[in-house]
Amino acid sequence: MTRLLIANRGEIARRIIRTAHRMGVTTVAVFSDADAQALHVKEASASVALGGNASADTYLRIDKLIAAARATGADSVHPGYGFLSENADFAQAVIDAGLTWVGPPPQAIRDLGSKSAIKRRAHEAGVPCLPSHAGEDQSLRRFIDEAERIGYPVMVKAAAGGGGRGMRLVHRASDLPAALDSAASEAKSAFGSDELLIERALLSPRHVEVQVFADARGHCIHLGERDCSVQRRHQKIIEESPSPAVDAPLRERMGSCAVRLAQSAGYVGAGTVEFLLEGREFFLMEMNTRLQVEHPVTEALTGFDLVEWQIRIARGEPLPVSQDEVRLNGHAIEVRLCAEDEHFTPHAGTVQRFVAPQGVRVDHALHDGAVVPPHYDSMIGKLIAHASTRPEAIATLASALDQTVVLGLPTNRALLAQCLRDTVFGRGEALIPFLSTHGDDIRARLHAAQESLLPHWLHALWQAQSAGRGTRLTSPFNRPLRVRHRGRTVDATLNEQGARLCVTVDGNTTEFDLHSPAQSARTHDGWHLQIDGIDTFIEDASFEPATTGHGHTAPTLKAPFSGKVVALHARAGQPVSAGEVLLVIESMKLEHAISAPRDVVIASLAVEPGQQVSSQQLLLSFA
Repeated sequence: MTRLLIANRGEIARRIIRTAHRMGVTTVAVFSDADAQALHVKEASASVALGGNASADTYLRIDKLIAAARATGADSVHPGYGFLSENADFAQAVIDAGLTWVGPPPQAIRDLGSKSAIKRRAHEAGVPCLPSHAGEDQSLRRFIDEAERIGYPVMVKAAAGGGGRGMRLVHRASDLPAALDSAASEAKSAFGSDELLIERALLSPRHVEVQVFADARGHCIHLGERDCSVQRRHQKIIEESPSPAVDAPLRERMGSCAVRLAQSAGYVGAGTVEFLLEGREFFLMEMNTRLQVEHPVTEALTGFDLVEWQIRIARGEPLPVSQDEVRLNGHAIEVRLCAEDEHFTPHAGTVQRFVAPQGVRVDHALHDGAVVPPHYDSMIGKLIAHASTRPEAIATLASALDQTVVLGLPTNRALLAQCLRDTVFGRGEALIPFLSTHGDDIRARLHAAQESLLPHWLHALWQAQSAGRGTRLTSPFNRPLRVRHRGRTVDATLNEQGARLCVTVDGNTTEFDLHSPAQSARTHDGWHLQIDGIDTFIEDASFEPATTGHGHTAPTLKAPFSGKVVALHARAGQPVSAGEVLLVIESMKLEHAISAPRDVVIASLAVEPGQQVSSQQLLLSFA
């Protein structure tokens, strides 16, 4: 193996390039039109344009990827994670083209990558599973009958996928048909298959997974567990190892089950067996037949380079260590930095300014001017801290998030820091429902911090607007300033007094040094500001009246983010109630229902199903 094509993009492509180059392997990047200026394209030894933007036209096109490998003389393919990484047909196509596949055998992917197929094998291997239904009979009647047999609540899952896509929690029989339709639609878009399964839902478990590695000589080991319980939309955002709930005996039981399952299918390479843990009982969820997003956590604890292991095992080399030689040192935590707001709504856009923190590992593909397109996942980077104890790792990572600067579009940076500092998480008691039960409190703390900094935001705005003006004469007169912050209009006055700036809001005056530190960037409709680890968006409303209508009285509905309209439930002249779903937009591989903000009558529609829309584009008008 001398020339490796990476069938992926972004930070994972950069991660693979880094190890491959260290090993003396040249690399080939592939890219969509949206990724033409991406860092992975610039860092690879060679690159090939795939043409198009959507995943279905680029990173999911097996024929284009094989052609790119042949055109550049690549002798091997690494799929990364996501896209085609768990597609057995892609693995077989790579092998049939005479190339080395850096991953498990195609049949092992089929046997273990499907949630329905893996349960049959798990039963044979003695791995505990939850009651479920999966199989060829995908009729609504069969699902209704099986759900009654299993007992509510049930979880609907995409049989062919992962990453939380195509998953729906159903508490009542009346909600099952809609959940099946929605999950099937999302699964078809994300994985090319709308096959579903249902299983009994555990309402407050932990999500604990075991990293396994196998070579082609029949040896298989595990590298400990990762606790991935802090999730939103069934997708992980915080992962740590070791799990606060797993001791050595339980680790051995879970690890043994994971290894047994992998060996039963003749597995080769990196894989992760995922369990739901409730007390000291655990149940198989699925197996990811690829490298995981959170693999750096395991690398930090073991000191092993898992991408290097993948490449060496694909070459036919044996595992470099035995199970007895695996040592887990200290504690590691990873957070996923995503381009989304605190309500987990994804946002595409341009990164105006990026500054990585010191003292932690940061895997990313960001730079000033980097474009985050709407066609792919919202994750834009990962921060990983490793320390001798869990409290030290938490403190290090929270501090690193405070130091991280990403300006130009919303991110979950500050929310992640608040999660890490939450007392429930600090005690190691965060379960899968953590964000659904504590999310409002975390958001309230963020909002309170933003409001307390309002005079600081106005000072930072003054600095941003003053920058680049060259020589500026100090003005002793009060300057009125009207801004919109978090949906409300704020009137203030600014007054320069020597080297100080006085900001008056609601009759209270705060003094600042003219050049106090703050980060700022211009956006399409205002300013993005960051101070002391907190950031906010402010719009200049100087030319608007003092009292304006917002949100609930707006005569139109605009797209909150870029994406594609996949369903339209509204029609002109239709009366709708507050909260009623009007349309569904697919963005960053997820479907989002857009609801009526109040009781209203639809006046006109500005979009149709299948149409691409950009952020703030008109969707419909109200009478």
